Amino acid sequence: MRMVAWLVPLLFVAVVGRVALPRLGVPSEGASPWRATLARLSEDRVAMTALYVILALYAVAALAPWLAPYSPIAQPDIVGLKGQPPSLHYLFGTDQYSRDLFSRVLYGARVSLTVALLAVLLSATVGTAYGAVAGYYGGRVDGIMMRAIDATLAIPRILLLIAVLSLWGGLPLPALILVLGLTGWFGVSRIVRGQVLAVKERDMVLAARALGARDGAILWRHVLPNVISPVIVAATLGLGNVIVLEAGLSYLGIGVQQPLASWGNIIQDGSDQLTTLWWISLFPGLAIVLTVIAFNLVGDGLRDALDPRGRRK
Repeated sequence: MRMVAWLVPLLFVAVVGRVALPRLGVPSEGASPWRATLARLSEDRVAMTALYVILALYAVAALAPWLAPYSPIAQPDIVGLKGQPPSLHYLFGTDQYSRDLFSRVLYGARVSLTVALLAVLLSATVGTAYGAVAGYYGGRVDGIMMRAIDATLAIPRILLLIAVLSLWGGLPLPALILVLGLTGWFGVSRIVRGQVLAVKERDMVLAARALGARDGAILWRHVLPNVISPVIVAATLGLGNVIVLEAGLSYLGIGVQQPLASWGNIIQDGSDQLTTLWWISLFPGLAIVLTVIAFNLVGDGLRDALDPRGRRK
């Protein structure tokens, strides 16, 4: 049954990669800018390979309960099975509590990838709304809102997160997502504000305002669709950043709390025994490296596809 379950993510990636994405990326006469962007992205083999890796990771994470051979918190024999090196029976070995590391890495992928995705969606939404309002209204409103952003950007995000999470230690997962999301939108708001300042002077916006359209309708229908491209790129790159942040916070003991597995707290489990139980920290560390590189490559590919004139040589 488990072997069949492993075929599901492979089939998912194959269908998306061989059927859905190529069809979306085929440009036609008068194709929309988004379809043209997908067509350019599909020509970037590095970015597409990274995209397939990300799709596979999310598919595996979603199916972790069916793919993992053991429970991530099961301790079958805390004396006889603790600290077992990688083998055919335990692919990634076991930790000092006899827990199967392969199962914990699979379940950790669910937590780390979900936290990153939801936190980035929250930060992109808040940052886009804030930057759009500041850029559209301008004047004193823009000045006050941007000075507030300058003040928040003066504080390093990691220090702000450590301070907040140390004061309210042991936060549940939804609260951790909120904290990560609400501390990561400042840069996005500045990007959106700059784009809105340029877009709001275009003829379509001036015409809509002259026809009596409300500010909310103008922002939603005419301004935001023309500034969303850099937000998508920033969000894609931000996913890798949040994965590293969550891993670092969990490593320090103020992120995802045990017994819930995340890549960061699995690394922390083996941090004091790197010379003897090296596999405990190695495999989740490799998962973080692979995932972050994949997100960065996709983000670079999107940036090139959305701005072909500035494409890297």
